[in-house]
Amino acid sequence: MTRAVVVGAGIVGAACAYFLSKAGLDVVVVDRLQAGSGTTSRGEGNLLLSDKEPGPELRLAQLSRSLWLEVGDQLGRDALELEEKGGLVVASDPATLAELGTFAESQAAAGVEVRASEGEDLHRLEPQLSRRLAGGVAYPEDMQLQPVLATAELLHAARRSGAEIRIGPMATGRGTDTAGATTALRTDQGDIGADVIVNATGTWGGQLSRLLGAEIPVLPRRGFILVTEPLPKMIRHKVYSADYVANVASSHTGLETSCVIEGTRGGTVLIGASRERIGFDATLRPEVVRELARRAIELFPFLSEVRLLRVYHGFRPYCPDHRPVIGQDTRAPGVYHACGHEGAGIGLAAATGYLIAQQITGSPLAPELAHDLAAFSPARFHPGRLAEAGVTG
Repeated sequence: MTRAVVVGAGIVGAACAYFLSKAGLDVVVVDRLQAGSGTTSRGEGNLLLSDKEPGPELRLAQLSRSLWLEVGDQLGRDALELEEKGGLVVASDPATLAELGTFAESQAAAGVEVRASEGEDLHRLEPQLSRRLAGGVAYPEDMQLQPVLATAELLHAARRSGAEIRIGPMATGRGTDTAGATTALRTDQGDIGADVIVNATGTWGGQLSRLLGAEIPVLPRRGFILVTEPLPKMIRHKVYSADYVANVASSHTGLETSCVIEGTRGGTVLIGASRERIGFDATLRPEVVRELARRAIELFPFLSEVRLLRVYHGFRPYCPDHRPVIGQDTRAPGVYHACGHEGAGIGLAAATGYLIAQQITGSPLAPELAHDLAAFSPARFHPGRLAEAGVTG
């Protein structure tokens, strides 16, 4: 029986373990920290189609949405706090609304359900929205889940299928035979036998890839989230400003902010989003908090009277070409990557785990999935191909 060691017990690693164990592999999950305690615990739980332009990542998100619904049906939607709440992207002026409409039309052509919304229709969707907005586009297929709960449920299901979870060991390298094939994951607590190793370490994916002999350029990109006091249900959808999509696709190293707001089942309101490439610096920046609060009040004026409960930060696993790294790395036989999703890891986790399991087991993929997997391949970072991936050094 093939033994797969998944390094990383966040939501992507948990999804890999879930699908690999379902496929009948001998699975071990290894993490130096508690499961779901890294980037997963700092996410908002978004499962979005609305922020992805037509192409491989949108198709990956569409696959992942279907798989999350299947997982929810199997493990219990309430256990995951999985909600088909829908998204609403809003524009402050007519020019931005026209651009948003063009973008939405291209998504609709790719099979995404979209609905233009202006005037009273916009406020029927979100009664508390500012009356100064030009309009928006509703995305009924956008969803949300509670990422730490989802991670725990995926790992519990994997364990029921025979997987082993080891918390504490830190990966230090890869054991190989004379032909260079993988034989073990080396850790500070001894070797763990492995036929394949899955790098699902999120923001640490770049560092682990070097230890495994298959380097990929995954870097941390910091963001802050504001959390309000618990409220009655005031915000019905995930609501964000149209500039959020541009910020997601940006490679700018400095501070970028856009407005992303949604309520939780517990009544708190989550407010984001900021992006900075400054390594693992966790310093709180009051000016970022003020800017996020200002933008949130512009969209929902009632928030000016709401108390802020706390602020937290997280580090997104950023890849220079804004595509995750999914699949086998031919430079290190037996090594697979499942990282670099930036802020979309929670939404794309199900599809990532599914595709990793399909590739490791050799199960056939539909032609379009096989084509898309090539778009996420680690091969784009091999020598001589870094420039075309947008990596300049």
